[in-house]
Amino acid sequence: MTEPNGSPLPEPGPGEPRTDLGTTLHAAHPRLQEPPETRGRTTIADGVVEKIAGIAAREVPGIHALGGGFVRTMGAMRDRVPGGHASAGRGVKVEVGEKQTAIDLQVVVEYGVSITDLATEVRENVIAAVERMTGLEVVEVNIAVNDVHLPDEDAREIREDRLR
Repeated sequence: MTEPNGSPLPEPGPGEPRTDLGTTLHAAHPRLQEPPETRGRTTIADGVVEKIAGIAAREVPGIHALGGGFVRTMGAMRDRVPGGHASAGRGVKVEVGEKQTAIDLQVVVEYGVSITDLATEVRENVIAAVERMTGLEVVEVNIAVNDVHLPDEDAREIREDRLR
């Protein structure tokens, strides 16, 4: 075979494909054959996992609020400041490693709800949400029930807010 200018084309070596155009195909660079998950690193901040876990916990019926008394008080003050907003991670503490995370929740439950059933449902919802969104393995979800919300407390809170 010859190129249009009359010079001979090099013959392909053994195992190299021949083409009608006189070019040889070369194997792709070995690095490009690596799976995408090995071509970089993803880090997930603690605050991201806290927000996901907090939202997932609040989705469960029977959870009144997250956080202990002091945390809720400080959060309520922050919410009243102009431009302030509720933190989705309030009442949630996490430890995030490269592939695993552990989550601690402080919750206030509604009166009359089975705490053991509620804790199971919260764990399931939090684990599913965190693992689905982050790919991290949730090794534990510890739940501390700090208070029981009574139905008449809502009316008292509304009256106190009106007096302020």
